[in-house]
Amino acid sequence: MKKGATPRRARRGRPVPLPPRPYQFPRFERLRLKNGMQLVVAPVRKLPIATVIALVEAGAVCGYRGREGVAKLTAELLLEGTTEDDGAELVERFERLGTSVDASADWDGTIVTLTALHEQLAPAIQLLGEVLRSPAFPQREVERLKGERLADLLKLRTEPRGLADEMFTRILYESASRYALPEGGSEESVSAITREDVQRFYTWRYRPGGVTLIVAGDITSDEAERLALETFGDWTGAVAEQCRTSDKPARQTRALHLVSKPYAKQSELRIGNVGIPRNHPDYYAVVIMNAVLGGLFSSRINLNLREKHGYTYGAFSHMDWRRQAGPFVVSTAVQSEITGPAAREAIREIERIREDKITVDELSLATSYLGGVFPIRYETTDAIAGALATLVQYGLPDDFYDTYRDHMRAVTSDDVLRVAQTHLRPSAMQMLVVGDANAIQKPLEAVGFGPITVYDTEGHLV
Repeated sequence: MKKGATPRRARRGRPVPLPPRPYQFPRFERLRLKNGMQLVVAPVRKLPIATVIALVEAGAVCGYRGREGVAKLTAELLLEGTTEDDGAELVERFERLGTSVDASADWDGTIVTLTALHEQLAPAIQLLGEVLRSPAFPQREVERLKGERLADLLKLRTEPRGLADEMFTRILYESASRYALPEGGSEESVSAITREDVQRFYTWRYRPGGVTLIVAGDITSDEAERLALETFGDWTGAVAEQCRTSDKPARQTRALHLVSKPYAKQSELRIGNVGIPRNHPDYYAVVIMNAVLGGLFSSRINLNLREKHGYTYGAFSHMDWRRQAGPFVVSTAVQSEITGPAAREAIREIERIREDKITVDELSLATSYLGGVFPIRYETTDAIAGALATLVQYGLPDDFYDTYRDHMRAVTSDDVLRVAQTHLRPSAMQMLVVGDANAIQKPLEAVGFGPITVYDTEGHLV
């Protein structure tokens, strides 16, 4: 400050945040075509573009025993050619419209997505209809995509993180559950899939009564209905019912599973149990509980293992949301020599959140963050259409996105303690570690988590 200058007024500290602004998800309308196909339209007129999603009742939970992976393979084959065009010609036709298309399958459904300018929307939807209604499933493409999947599985055996994720769900669910096998199928099941299996799966699951067409962007409901009728109005087929599988855990007592990977310098650690379905009444409280425990960078598990002990670059937890009970899992990677102490600290944090209520600051941080980032997730037509697909897929109420922040703010510390005690079950949790058995087996046994089983990287008992 210059001599003689008047001192500035003392700073008063950080600005106080303003109250959250009201948020309203874009208005949308549900329609039902005569053939049973559902249409969901969200007019968003900011830009002259629109995103179209076809949501099909053809998830990985569906399929045939011994042919697991057929849902994913069928979804990928949709874009490898139709009865009118081969794969290269199909891609070129989409590119001439200034758009690209993507098809994938998760546990509960298949999603085909494209985004186009309004002026190209009609031909783009017509081309989407060709993809959905008349795929060719060329034999050479069936074999190629099977080969790619098998190569990915072979690579997985050398990559500890992916191997840990796959093996954890395998040991978590009973063997009769579809969830006990990878979403994209195992080596045995993928190898067994034939073109006839793909065609049979398509005929069974791809029916208008099991398809929801979602359009978000520069379009009206009347225009969207007209385009849907022009492309899909004469498509017929009975309703494709939702598929289900067992979501029962493989064990009711704790157990430790060690996947031996000789000479590994790090250990991949997974701890968890079977969680809850996406539409469970405790959803909001569980989201907050997970955020405090391991869902945010400032969560307890990360602050403990990373900041306090320096065991890892990051340790987190998450709920894998599905129509049925998906896994709750804590995951991290640590040096081999500290595998035992890291596992002990992770278990301690799981037990601690079940013993005492979280603090007011922890609750405020979690609710403020989740409520604050929520509106900015739905700024694009692609994000809005994806949110509507989630709404349909899980049977959520139409006002879910409008009331989300209110529900989050309504969660109390008592609610968090209750759901932690209900849905985190330390006495039945499973621990899986991928690492050098010679270096980590004895330290892990000293943790006293439970009886230990050792596997090789193929999943066979050692």
